[in-house]
Amino acid sequence: MTVSPPQARYDRRAASRVLAELARPGLFGAARMRSTTPVALEYTCAALRTEPNSHLTLSQRLYLERFMRPCRPDQVSTATHRIAWTDSDGIPNTGHYHARGLGPIVPIAMREAVLVLWHAIDADTALSDRISVISDRDRGVLDGTTTDHDPIDIFRVGVEATGRALAQHALLARFTPYRSPDEFASGMRESGIFAAVATRWFWELQASTYRRGMIPATVVTQRDGTIRYTAETVATLRAMKDATISEAHAVMRRATTLEGLSVAAAIEKYHDELDIISRQYALLPPSTRPACLAAMPHQLDGEHYSILPEVVDRFVEEFKAALARLTITEIPNDIDSGAIDPDGTIDAEDRQFYVPDMSCKHCVRTITGVLESMRIHVQDIDLPTKRVVADFRSPRNRHRAFEALRDLSLIHL
Repeated sequence: MTVSPPQARYDRRAASRVLAELARPGLFGAARMRSTTPVALEYTCAALRTEPNSHLTLSQRLYLERFMRPCRPDQVSTATHRIAWTDSDGIPNTGHYHARGLGPIVPIAMREAVLVLWHAIDADTALSDRISVISDRDRGVLDGTTTDHDPIDIFRVGVEATGRALAQHALLARFTPYRSPDEFASGMRESGIFAAVATRWFWELQASTYRRGMIPATVVTQRDGTIRYTAETVATLRAMKDATISEAHAVMRRATTLEGLSVAAAIEKYHDELDIISRQYALLPPSTRPACLAAMPHQLDGEHYSILPEVVDRFVEEFKAALARLTITEIPNDIDSGAIDPDGTIDAEDRQFYVPDMSCKHCVRTITGVLESMRIHVQDIDLPTKRVVADFRSPRNRHRAFEALRDLSLIHL
């Protein structure tokens, strides 16, 4: 007997409810007992090279001009340093911090907190059991609405996005009353900044600006000691989101009317031009405001419930626990960037590399597109370990590919 696959259906509220029903019995059950084992990690550090007479790097300026209209350069705060390290799972990572901020401990501890919650999700057999019995209709809604489709992947991405929000806003810590990383994390939660990111930012803006060490936001302190976005920041974030939605709709109208493509074919053909999680905005009905799936409230078992507060609470607590057990040490950055031998050979080790900034399936698709446009066959991309295996024709070809990925702030070796 042949079983037909579930029919994809775009419905953001329905997708949000499916996820809420899966999460409602409790996420992160295996994370109740936090590890207290000390962890020592090493990192390398380099100052960001900004353009002359500017506080922006070349990558930051190009992204601002192309994807952040109408945001102005003076509305953007940036990091002063970039770090690289290998986390406790053995996965390479990169992050940023400001010299007058809370230091490199924030992105490193953030990553450790993310790993704890990822492991908890993976180990939650009750969650896996609930996922295994969801209906074909609900699977169709997730397939038609979300990018990652699988609920485990969606929850993992949500945890990572929460961590990114914390580390990215730490670039503004000097403008807040919080003077330590744990105070800052608690202050972010009490101030509702995590919710503000979920509802006011658009996905690609958060992911791409995080990778580039920039944040288009300004905060002010309230009388009660909490912080909030300025009115100008709120207006600018809304304008950027509206511009992104308008551009996505224009691409889809051109593809479906002038070219006669189906919706699925249009998204497939113009995914790179959309440069967003395509379904989220390309399929959004006109005059409809997008809403974060985790932030939508639902009435479940007679109670109001949304996923975001649970994720934020668990993340902040795990972040504080990570601060208590982490010791970090800076080591010299002794990477040799010597000349490339164009006549050299490519061995198996050279075909494998890591992309520390790869964080979602959109990144996977972008990396694949860049490499294949250069006629480089991609053998495998493993998102959890950030490992890429590709068939480079020569050392020069490998170097050119890395330069192309660096231009997108996707790889830093």
